[in-house]
Amino acid sequence: MALKRPSAKRIFASFTNMASQARHYSAPGESSIPPAKQKYVPTSGNYPKGFLAASAHVGVKASNTRFDDLALIASETPCNAAAVFTKNKFQAAPVTVSRDILQKRSGSGVRAVVVNSGCANAVTGKGGLADAEQMAKETDRCFDSEDDGLGIRSIVMSTGVIGQRLPIKKIIHKIPSAYSDLGSSHAHWLRTARAICTTDTFPKLLSRQFTLPSSPSTTYTIAGMTKGAGMIHPNMATLLGIICTDAPIGNPALQSMLSNAIDKSFNSISIDGDTSTNDTVALLANGAAGGTEIKTTDSPGFDKMQETLTDFATDLAKLVVRDGEGATKFVTLRIQGAANEPSAKRIASTIARSPLVKTALYGKDANWGRILCATGYTEGADDSIEPEEISVSFVPSDGSAELKLLVKGEPQNVDEKRAGEILEMEDLEILIKLNDREGGFESVFWTCDFSHEYVTINADYRT
Repeated sequence: MALKRPSAKRIFASFTNMASQARHYSAPGESSIPPAKQKYVPTSGNYPKGFLAASAHVGVKASNTRFDDLALIASETPCNAAAVFTKNKFQAAPVTVSRDILQKRSGSGVRAVVVNSGCANAVTGKGGLADAEQMAKETDRCFDSEDDGLGIRSIVMSTGVIGQRLPIKKIIHKIPSAYSDLGSSHAHWLRTARAICTTDTFPKLLSRQFTLPSSPSTTYTIAGMTKGAGMIHPNMATLLGIICTDAPIGNPALQSMLSNAIDKSFNSISIDGDTSTNDTVALLANGAAGGTEIKTTDSPGFDKMQETLTDFATDLAKLVVRDGEGATKFVTLRIQGAANEPSAKRIASTIARSPLVKTALYGKDANWGRILCATGYTEGADDSIEPEEISVSFVPSDGSAELKLLVKGEPQNVDEKRAGEILEMEDLEILIKLNDREGGFESVFWTCDFSHEYVTINADYRT
């Protein structure tokens, strides 16, 4: 039997369909920031005293011929530092090296954070460890710091493709260039935030001022940058983040403060359910603004500083979700009425990772059955789930009334038109009430949808 040849019309339609799915993604390093994301990029800022930022072009990836991919954030004086790292078993060389540096120094006397994008320096063996250490040592050489016998003073971070060695000679050559360009202006900080990006479509930078009851007459400043758009599902920390403040905070208070803040912020977001090999969030405090030092968790000012840092880290983490690879929606998951806080968080995390939930959101489909399904298979949350008690609603971002989809286990007559209107919005909250009893625990998690573009970005990530 002869094969039936497709018609010219059908062939043309096929090519047209392929063209309509062509990649339109572009990161800052490739093109301009998408118009819809411009509103998240600050045009000015207040930056902490005694901290400087800079970037330089290395060309870590051969295809990058002109965009900065080396970042340097430094304190004019030795400062205290804390960090939280990934729990992935395959921990990148910079994670191992930076953790050792902070442990040996007990978090004191740190001068800088040096970051390269384009290569993760992960799963690179002993050579990768040597490269990470060399980056840190070369950064140290730029500073006129006395040897205090505690070793390296610079934290190192890397982000990009896993399994490839760094072009270390090129990086070492450009670290002094970045150092010579250090400055305190908004332009310096924004360029540095851009330099740590990979598949991000916009630089993520925030800053704000605050006061503490321990030194009420002093105005303090906190600033931070983060990167990440894919391989985002935290376990103790996520992606890369650097936060600096001129408030006087000593260790162990600083480490406790950061760990607590991460749990409510970077540990409460998910884009695709993948925990990176390189996740690191660091907090530096140099005390340059003066005032009474917060030495311990019992010190005056600790609680207020904890609140300030947590709120700041939360806003920084939300920017990561807003830039999820190919994402079109920013989704808040609010779980109420759990038997305990870990159960509430497990349920939120499970829903956030469900491909069926995320694709339904992209398709603007009010398929609450997928939300319920993910809730039901959550491991370790049996004590919180009673099928006949659960209620699910969409809460619109415009302040209008919530749309009830399920009430105490009973499906509602859903107005599909209204559901479609809510799902057209960029921001959406999904409220899951496990029961109406008072005293239950709540968890808030932030995630995004899955689009065709997510597959496109990750299918050609290395090419």
